[in-house]
Amino acid sequence: MTRWMLGAVLTLWMICPALANNFDATAVNDAARPARRPATDKVNASATKLQVMLDRAQFSPGEIDGKLGENAQKALKAFAEQNGIASDKGIAQELWDRLSAASEGPVVVDYKITDADVKGPFLKVLPGKLEDMKSLQALSYTSPLEGLAEKFHMSEDLLRTLNAGKSFDKAGETIIVANVSARRELPRIARLEIDKKNGTLKAFDGSDRLLAFYPASIGSPDRPTPSGTLKVTSTSDKPTYHYNPDYKFHNVKSKAPFDVKPGPNNPVGAYWIGLSAQGYGIHGTAEPDKVSKSASHGCIRLTNWDVRMLGDNVKRGTPVVFLDAPTESSSKQHGKSGGKRASN
Repeated sequence: MTRWMLGAVLTLWMICPALANNFDATAVNDAARPARRPATDKVNASATKLQVMLDRAQFSPGEIDGKLGENAQKALKAFAEQNGIASDKGIAQELWDRLSAASEGPVVVDYKITDADVKGPFLKVLPGKLEDMKSLQALSYTSPLEGLAEKFHMSEDLLRTLNAGKSFDKAGETIIVANVSARRELPRIARLEIDKKNGTLKAFDGSDRLLAFYPASIGSPDRPTPSGTLKVTSTSDKPTYHYNPDYKFHNVKSKAPFDVKPGPNNPVGAYWIGLSAQGYGIHGTAEPDKVSKSASHGCIRLTNWDVRMLGDNVKRGTPVVFLDAPTESSSKQHGKSGGKRASN
């Protein structure tokens, strides 16, 4: 090989790393168990596949962003514990195989954008303050991209990365999306457990088997979540948010109550599960990327798709146990009741 040819090969290798590390549908669907845990801050095929498989197994990583971040690690640990598999170091082959066995079919697939996906109406700007939301007719998505990302439980960045050069506001365009339609249904839920310290919600059946896991935003010391045991009292699709001046949120000046219309960007998201303490519930959010990473106003906040799945499967009267310490078992908390505080 001549010096010129060698130089050309080296230059091509340096400017085209994607040739050695391609990130597309084939790379994600064919991804094998990584020899070591994927980086927490970089998008890669194996982490994307792992997140989709966890989502489909009802061990939610929250927003699928292609990284093995904190929420994905929580979900992986919960799935490992449920299956009696060690998860301290790396991703055991048995753990990967068990997830794969519970996840039939490709993890990413083609999807043709429909007229409904791009029809709208869309908000030009989502107000940052509650008072500025009360005059809006609906708290809609801000773009087709946002709606499509939520539809497939993905971050907008990952959707863009998998579909470089594609348009998301054009009906008929074919894009690559997470195949979350294969998410399994839940058996009957007998109890919910909310771990206030670790920011998680778990659903159990009557034999104490873990059925589902979700990362959750929980109240902070100055905006506390209840203690003890409450019960599910209601479920509501597309809830209206009711602001009460007694909440005394520091960034709301209104001394009169007001409502915020329904929509996925409503302050309580697209779905509400009411609890037996006034003003408390399990609900969605307009910011799925912040679930379990920021405090709520006292309620329990999940992604819109996770709370909808939970709400579609939980019955009225189901106990909701709040764990105040990581060593505290649910049996110690049964029979206690939470205090009342209106918040979201």
